Amino acid sequence: MTMLRRRSFLQLAAAALPSSLFVRTLRAQSSTSTQPSATPFTAPVRADEDRYDFKRVIPNGTTTFKVSSKDSRGDFFAMEHHHTKKGGPPRHLHHNEDEWFYVIEGEYIVEVGNQLHHLKAGDSVLGPREVSHAFAFVGESTGRFLITYAPAGKMEEFFDVRDKAGGRTTFVNDAKTMRAYGMELLGPPLSIS
Repeated sequence: MTMLRRRSFLQLAAAALPSSLFVRTLRAQSSTSTQPSATPFTAPVRADEDRYDFKRVIPNGTTTFKVSSKDSRGDFFAMEHHHTKKGGPPRHLHHNEDEWFYVIEGEYIVEVGNQLHHLKAGDSVLGPREVSHAFAFVGESTGRFLITYAPAGKMEEFFDVRDKAGGRTTFVNDAKTMRAYGMELLGPPLSIS
């Protein structure tokens, strides 16, 4: 009787685990059996530094990569936006990535679905895949915002498009470009006063 209860408990516990855990484990097992394992980048990325020693210019500040999707075999990508002017990207959604926003410093408004969140240092919110979202820096001085994507998808590539002439990053937030990177443009940026 005890063995039956234990087996039922283990089966119930296994069923409660997210299926993505099993998919990731199976993918890891299959990749290690067919491909050589890459050594992940484990050196620290210091404050105000970029994983690749390159600051990317965004419309209202700069962004630095903290964890490359190459370091996590595509499971994760993290970057930090440093905002010097108010504003943010247009309303959009991601088909394949969950996006997590964490405020390091400053004040931000983040819209997820139809809910508007006023966030300050230490606050965070998740923008699940297939749910519309937008954010805007609304602080009076500067802001720093950590953004992560899981899985990484094509987001690192989207933020790493470089202008061949000037070596600068250029962002094109039009529907065609966003669709090429697994997103849908849904509307204008958040209106801030």
